[in-house]
Amino acid sequence: MDAVRMHAASPESTAIVDAVLDYSRRRMLAADVPLDKPQSEAELNRLVGPTITDSGLGAARALSVFEHVLAPACLTTSHPLYLSFIPTAPTMAAIAFDLVVSASGLYGGSWLEGAGAVHAENEVLSWLASEFGLPDTAGGVFVQGGTIGNLSALVAAREAAKARLVAAGRDLPTRWKILCSVEAHSSNKSAAKIMDVDVLLVPAGDDGVLRAEGVREALLEHGDEICAVVATGGSTNFGIVDDIKGIAALKDEFDFWLHVDGAYGLTAMLAPEARHIFEGVERADSVIVDPHKWLFAPFDCCALIYRDPDSGRRAHTQHAEYLDILTDVDEFSPSDYSIQLTRRPRGLPMWFSVATYGVNAYREAVSAGLALTRRIADEIARRPELRLVRDPQLSIVVFEREGWERADYDRWSAALLDSQRAFVVPSSHAGRPNTRFAILNPLTTFEDLVGILDTMK
Repeated sequence: MDAVRMHAASPESTAIVDAVLDYSRRRMLAADVPLDKPQSEAELNRLVGPTITDSGLGAARALSVFEHVLAPACLTTSHPLYLSFIPTAPTMAAIAFDLVVSASGLYGGSWLEGAGAVHAENEVLSWLASEFGLPDTAGGVFVQGGTIGNLSALVAAREAAKARLVAAGRDLPTRWKILCSVEAHSSNKSAAKIMDVDVLLVPAGDDGVLRAEGVREALLEHGDEICAVVATGGSTNFGIVDDIKGIAALKDEFDFWLHVDGAYGLTAMLAPEARHIFEGVERADSVIVDPHKWLFAPFDCCALIYRDPDSGRRAHTQHAEYLDILTDVDEFSPSDYSIQLTRRPRGLPMWFSVATYGVNAYREAVSAGLALTRRIADEIARRPELRLVRDPQLSIVVFEREGWERADYDRWSAALLDSQRAFVVPSSHAGRPNTRFAILNPLTTFEDLVGILDTMK
């Protein structure tokens, strides 16, 4: 029976596993993995043809289609010269252990079903909380990405604000508001839309930093309507960190939930030379950081950490008769701390990597990225045809080529990818086109980046 055949240990299954592991091994250990590039839907239809059929293609044919057609039509986001958006650069240990997680039939939603996995994930979360200066009692959960992390934290913030006002005998606002910078990540606005709350966009300074003065004015004007203030710990476009220290100090005057969206940049706290930039994060009520960015884990992974984990649990625990066995006990179940009930233990690849290499290796890698960013920024400033849009604070460099319009950047970017030299896409700021290097991968070199700059002459 085919139903049994798909699951049984058999010679056919052995051949499938061997073929997939062989491909994975070759891909992981290859020293010359290409950047690759997308293909049109029409071209993929021509090359691939139908793959979902009544009788199946067989594993050999399906794997061949993936290896030779589908995979080359996907950009290799972990390539050292993938420098756009926010790259990923998972360690060898993290990639390898991602296979183990999938192979082990693990469920990471409850302590009952995944105690060992949850224990390991919690150790990583406790380490991160300690790095951020949060108390020993802080904790949370690994979720899919920064969007889910921000949404879950902001839902918890609203529930905490409701409870605070009810306990004080005060009326709830007609509309809740979330305060953030105009340069905050779009996921915060998306979260507000899903929650059906308003967004107060406070102007940042010319340097992109949200400062306490603007936040204070908004808190005075809107008061209890504000259920959360979001400070950015490294903006996606520029890598700029808000005045977290000044904003956090406002908690001495106002009662509000401070959420730090550090999806990209909060990792920089691992580098001793960058810790001062994030002063104040230790007073946050919640933070997020994405290990699939600068913490060298595979997609997809976001660490959501609450100062008081019970605030997350009160907001997110789901109740149903079949879940009573989980919710009627005090055991730590990760699904109680975000909007996701079903979850894989996506923090395990990072746990294995940090356990394998040690924290010092991570500190060294982050420091190296910061140093390379400073070095290439100095090189850009030295070239008369180029101009830094802002001085980099973390590991993102945004710059312009004098005299270029958007079409020039488009042609240049396309030529880089067509030649498989690099993936560097155009961007813009204040209506002017530019481009940017997002530097995360420890294998990216100064010579690589200089070579790209040389193509802009």
